[in-house]
Amino acid sequence: MKVLILAGDGIGPEIVGQAEKVLDFVAKKHALNISVDRALIGGIAVDETGHPFPAETLEKAKAADAILLGSVGGPKYDLLPRNIRPEQGLLAIRKELNLFANLRPAQVFKELSHASSLKDELVAGLDIMIVRELTGDIYFGQPRGIEERNGERVGFNTMIYSESEIRRIAHVAFQAAQKRNKRLCSIDKMNVLEATQLWRDVVTEVAAEYPDVELTHLLVDNAAMQLVRAPKQFDVMLTGNIFGDILSDEASMLTGSIGMLPSASLDENNKGLYEPIHGSAPDIAGKDIANPLATILSVGMMFRYSFNRNDIADEIENAVKTVLSQGFRTKDIATKDEKVIGCKAMGEAVLAALNA
Repeated sequence: MKVLILAGDGIGPEIVGQAEKVLDFVAKKHALNISVDRALIGGIAVDETGHPFPAETLEKAKAADAILLGSVGGPKYDLLPRNIRPEQGLLAIRKELNLFANLRPAQVFKELSHASSLKDELVAGLDIMIVRELTGDIYFGQPRGIEERNGERVGFNTMIYSESEIRRIAHVAFQAAQKRNKRLCSIDKMNVLEATQLWRDVVTEVAAEYPDVELTHLLVDNAAMQLVRAPKQFDVMLTGNIFGDILSDEASMLTGSIGMLPSASLDENNKGLYEPIHGSAPDIAGKDIANPLATILSVGMMFRYSFNRNDIADEIENAVKTVLSQGFRTKDIATKDEKVIGCKAMGEAVLAALNA
């Protein structure tokens, strides 16, 4: 098992450092042969090589079986030309490795239901899986740019999806639904966007191959509203790149903190890039207050999806539940009456739970 570590920027090295300790622990416990390599991506790569996704990083990423990434970006890079901003490294690795299927679970741990912005009865027991197409849509559509037309600047991007792109992500979502509660809601904007009319048509066609899964459709604006009105009506949500980007962040706040949510980005062979869904949080970098649990849970997803070790994934997820039940909290998930611990201490608490 070859794992590539891309710590990235901001709090990335801190949270990845704690997740790597978990990776090392379970590897030794289960006598697994896991080799770890490291490379640069994002702002740190720009600083050291002038490019957010160096050729050496691509070479190592192709050789890896799975990749653990922290976060990229920060305000110091905002004035760089767009083609060398840190976020371009993230887009590039997804495209180069064909990581088209993004799985983003949004689960409310019972100990944290009070931290949600919604009432406890609306979110208690919430468990949603958002399946987001990751390598198409408006982020990758050509043409795009900013130019002058009729004496003023005009910015333009193109939303584009092929039938085959929609079909393959639909299969991922339907198969995920089969392993859960057999309900799938596909999100589009077919009333005004032709690209998403095709999305709805193809998803409906694929549904015929999964008669055991109930398929429904929602327009994206309604879906956004329903997520805060009655989130537990959803099981698996399937959507495109830009809608998925927005909806998954909305869903994350139902759980109480964006610092709790992992993600997996997979190719057709389940080679994956695993990362927390939050950003680099440069304002708290180096202060030992970041929440490492999303990154640790991302390691759990790595074992589940790329290494086919559900038992280890369950161990990691149960360890996180244990530390929460023991009252351990980082600043982002703590109430006034709870004791706050730092990033390193939270990682150590998870290791203690695993060891127990």
